[in-house]
Amino acid sequence: MIQNLADLLAPMTPAQFFAEYHDRQPLHLKGGAAKFASVLSWRQLNRLLDMTHIWSSQSLKLVMDEKPVPAEQYCAPATGRDALAVQQPVAAQVMDWIKRGASLALNDVDSLTPGLTAVSEALEGAGLGKAQANVYVSWQAHKAFPSHFDTHDVWAVQVEGEKAWNIWEGRADYPIASPIFRNLGQAHHDQAKGRLRERLVLQTGDLLYLPRGWYHDALCEGPATMHVAFGVHAPLGMDVLNMLLERAMYEPLFRQPLPRQDGSAAARFALTSRAGQLGQKLAELARDPKVMQVLEGFVASWHYQRGGMDVLAARGLAGGGGGAGGEEALGFRVLVPGARPVRRGAEWVLKAPGGSVTLSPAEAEAATWLLGRADVTEAELQAAHPQVAAAGLLGRLAGAGLLVAA
Repeated sequence: MIQNLADLLAPMTPAQFFAEYHDRQPLHLKGGAAKFASVLSWRQLNRLLDMTHIWSSQSLKLVMDEKPVPAEQYCAPATGRDALAVQQPVAAQVMDWIKRGASLALNDVDSLTPGLTAVSEALEGAGLGKAQANVYVSWQAHKAFPSHFDTHDVWAVQVEGEKAWNIWEGRADYPIASPIFRNLGQAHHDQAKGRLRERLVLQTGDLLYLPRGWYHDALCEGPATMHVAFGVHAPLGMDVLNMLLERAMYEPLFRQPLPRQDGSAAARFALTSRAGQLGQKLAELARDPKVMQVLEGFVASWHYQRGGMDVLAARGLAGGGGGAGGEEALGFRVLVPGARPVRRGAEWVLKAPGGSVTLSPAEAEAATWLLGRADVTEAELQAAHPQVAAAGLLGRLAGAGLLVAA
């Protein structure tokens, strides 16, 4: 499980990241299939999608070859948990669009699994800003989004499959979530993105960092791909203006009417002088120790509140497990899919990154079965192959580097 920024960036150190990459340039780090095994898997994705009532046309979106699928083509009117009318995805219609190649986007999922929460809190714990996560699932030859920039830093965590990213030379100058930037149009983006800077292929376990405003687009490289884009929203200078606006209400100068204008030079001079006085007063307020104390606290607390729930512990009873630790184990993820044991006399041998594993005929059959899957639980293995000791076999294969606990 990712615990902090150092885990997320490994083998790079946070010191090197902040010195060379943060808010300066993109960063691609190779990870290995086990690095983000705890973040999200196909099994967990299906489990989340089956929680039908938490999704709406806003939180679950479909995109077909760069064009959003209208909500009415995969949703139906329903009553949400707050008794308000919503457009709720219909499983059969969503699956039909996916069969046709539509990409799937799940928005605001940063607290829906322990692994997603862990990465979000690692980013926030480093003081980078509020971390919000979206999941993107795509299929070969079907592109979801054209070239664009985001109004926040992007930390793309590749959890399944491979995805090719085009990183362009262009970068918008600190865009914000405003119509000024959102309504620029694709023609503007295609021109502003500039020349291709580099083309990267993210594999399972890789990490891509993109500073805010950097132009990019991506395309699935294999049959299926899934990545989680953690959008990190830092506090901005605009937030200081909002804070000063609240403070300015206590100053008579800001509550006074502006000089009346009659077209004369004297009237214009009076207005110009007043504007200068207001600017000078704002500068004084920005240096006020009390304002700075509030500002420091604002920046330090700029993160989302997650977790902390344990209802039994609140009553002084034995805790029932809260937060990330409260979810059931999800079993093992296969790191070397398709690996197959080879017969050596009366035994079977399975070559692995951590050395060869000797198997009985029954274990060889079970190993072939489970290594043909994306992930497996002990219960599933035991049910499919009751003649083997599932826990022992999983432990040996994990120790050899073929599986990882997820």
